[in-house]
Amino acid sequence: MSHEEHKMGTKEKLVYMANQIATFFESKPHDEGVAGVAKHINDFWDPRMRRQFFEMFDEGGKGMKPLVIDAAATIRRPRQDAA
Repeated sequence: MSHEEHKMGTKEKLVYMANQIATFFESKPHDEGVAGVAKHINDFWDPRMRRQFFEMFDEGGKGMKPLVIDAAATIRRPRQDAA
């Protein structure tokens, strides 16, 4: 973990991680990149992480890369009662 990551709060770390995923997919065509970001988050992030992601997204998505913002439409929102 980098020094910068160590100083971040949980939600900020999620934005950082989502942006890292987006950076990986930025070299792909836009639609493929959007699908790749959404698939990765859907496959590997638990409901709690996705809930926190959407809390930040719904508040404007501050700090999120455009590819992450575009992918949010196909990222599964967790049920309210999910752990």
